[in-house]
Amino acid sequence: MSKRTAYMFIFPSLLLTLVLGVYPLLWALRYMFYNYQGYGEPVYIGLDNFSRLMRDGEFWNSVRNTGIYAAGKLVITIPLSLIFAFILNRKIRGRTLLRGIYYLPTVFSASVMSIVFFIIFNSYNGVLNQFLLKYHVIGEPVSWLGPKYAMLTTIMIAIWGAVGNYMLLFLAGLQGIPEDLYEAASIDGAGEVRKLWSITIPLLGPVMQMIIMLAITISLKGYESIMVLTQGGPYNKTEVMYLYLFKLLFPISPEVQTQQQLGYGSAVGFVTALIVGVVTMIYFYFSKKMSNIS
Repeated sequence: MSKRTAYMFIFPSLLLTLVLGVYPLLWALRYMFYNYQGYGEPVYIGLDNFSRLMRDGEFWNSVRNTGIYAAGKLVITIPLSLIFAFILNRKIRGRTLLRGIYYLPTVFSASVMSIVFFIIFNSYNGVLNQFLLKYHVIGEPVSWLGPKYAMLTTIMIAIWGAVGNYMLLFLAGLQGIPEDLYEAASIDGAGEVRKLWSITIPLLGPVMQMIIMLAITISLKGYESIMVLTQGGPYNKTEVMYLYLFKLLFPISPEVQTQQQLGYGSAVGFVTALIVGVVTMIYFYFSKKMSNIS
């Protein structure tokens, strides 16, 4: 293959990357220093957007909520996915069907999934409240999307949607471990627990590092389900970083945001991406040190 032919194959992808990736990034980096609402002439204001951001209590509240949301999701999702992968890696009846059932939630879009769960968790006529009232588990409807339980509910829904995806990745890692190692360990008299700690966990380490990194970045950037369920409410209890950024750039309703704030939104987007990048780098640092120790 000639160089010209190779460049012709690369050109469409390169063009899309420049138009949809590099250009918007450069555009946002420029308007971080401007007061711009999407119309009229941008006004250069220097670092005023960043000064405003440092005093923006709503943004820092969204950072805190993002930490709670991501931590709650990760602490349950990763172990649960690993447990399901262990179970479905064994020769049990119907495991192919079970794998499909557990993976099915990842096929649905976040908006469709959230609408279904909104119907289930609705405070007044939701399916869950009707079921619990019918069997006298509760005496009155519970406000699952209210101030007390909204964050917990959104975390539970996020776990339901993510378990199947990470389970499949763990399953691929488990199936990549040679059976000869387990057979040799059995000959040496090793039990199931010994095999787990001496063979499975160490050989699953690289896959687990990749899955945890992927889970961290997805959890920190997730907002679609929350936007459909609560729009960040009630009282900003579930507002996460990328939802706050979305509201600045694309106002959801007049009650939520009066106008676009593209200049300030660009500054918020930069700091938000910086936070995600720093958290990811910290994870890389510690995971690398643990790999060197092992």
